[in-house]
Amino acid sequence: MEQEILTHLNDPVSLEKLYRSNKSLFRESFLKLSPKMEESSATEFWNARLNYQGNAISWGQKNEILYIAIACLVAGLVAKLPDIISVSPDFFYPRNLGFIIFPVLTAYFAWKNQLSRQTVGFLAGIFSFCIIYINLLPNHPESDTLILACIHLPLLLWFLLGFSFVGNKFKSLQSRLEFFKFNGEGIVLCAVLGIAGALLMGMTFGLFELIGINIEPIFEKYLVVFGLPALPVVATFLTQSNPQLVNKVTPIVAKLFSPAVLIMLVIYLLAIVYSGKDPYNDREFLLIFNLLLIGVMALIFFSIAETSNNEKTSFNIWVLFLLSCVTILVNGIALSAITFRISEWGFTPNRLAVLAANLLILVHLVLVTYQLSKVLRQKVILEDIGMTVAKYVPIYFIWASIVVFVFPLVFGFM
Repeated sequence: MEQEILTHLNDPVSLEKLYRSNKSLFRESFLKLSPKMEESSATEFWNARLNYQGNAISWGQKNEILYIAIACLVAGLVAKLPDIISVSPDFFYPRNLGFIIFPVLTAYFAWKNQLSRQTVGFLAGIFSFCIIYINLLPNHPESDTLILACIHLPLLLWFLLGFSFVGNKFKSLQSRLEFFKFNGEGIVLCAVLGIAGALLMGMTFGLFELIGINIEPIFEKYLVVFGLPALPVVATFLTQSNPQLVNKVTPIVAKLFSPAVLIMLVIYLLAIVYSGKDPYNDREFLLIFNLLLIGVMALIFFSIAETSNNEKTSFNIWVLFLLSCVTILVNGIALSAITFRISEWGFTPNRLAVLAANLLILVHLVLVTYQLSKVLRQKVILEDIGMTVAKYVPIYFIWASIVVFVFPLVFGFM
């Protein structure tokens, strides 16, 4: 984006197209370049425009609002399919949960980024293939490969969403990092909207209960089914049309939660030693341990993506570095535990999946931690860490594809 801005600096039409293609990325890139550019009427105009903080909320164009309304309706109808076509919810939701949200969001960014027909057809083809594939897998609820495929398929669909988000700049590491930031901002806004929705529901239940009418079944059957899928759709629309809504909140969230999680993690590791619990012989504990690992790793990467273009104090960098070190320790414990279980009881699809996932995460964390240490020694700049995060993303995509499509065949759908 920065190079394109410099190339088209004296071309107002091209600059406007760049701005509309990705407003938040354009704003960050232009403001970053601004001190290095010569003063001109163009730079003064864009500086004034990008630095202007209006109080009004943009609700986009009419066609965009119409698309969001249709997207919410479609997502709700997909969530409602078990009732519409009399399919067992136990069969439908584990396999198709990702198809409630990801297709409409992918279509939204494909439309916004004006992707070519070939690219749209490619994405539609993959989604169609995934829908047919996952629903044709043998219906054995206890099958490890089926469970693994259902868990990893949303991750695969998330990558397709990322491909649509970055548009024609898939090779751009900065665009991938922007996708990470979008996810963080979307989660924050989803949480805010969810809390507001829950408060509204509580007030509504209470008011109707006062007059002797129980509306809870109606809420559960219709409003919740349509409302929950609408949250990420509306949050996506708001983050894209109003970057100022959360672009100051998410850095604060990252800055506050990183030291809090570091303290919690250290205390938790000490508590494990005190309690005598271990992940070596307790399968459920190992599962929770790995979920903790993934959550902390996501926080580290989100913090890096959110602040890679902003000034960062040495304290914050030290927090991220120490958090990465502790997370590597957690990963090491989880990795040794799964290795122990494999040596004792042999390979299973679950154990192989956990082993490989832990190895992938460990390598990624080591790379990020090494870059953080170089920042502390002032050998690289903070943006290089973000690039390290972004470069590794395709490896997770490859692994998710293997688990979804190869594991069931290799292990005979067991």
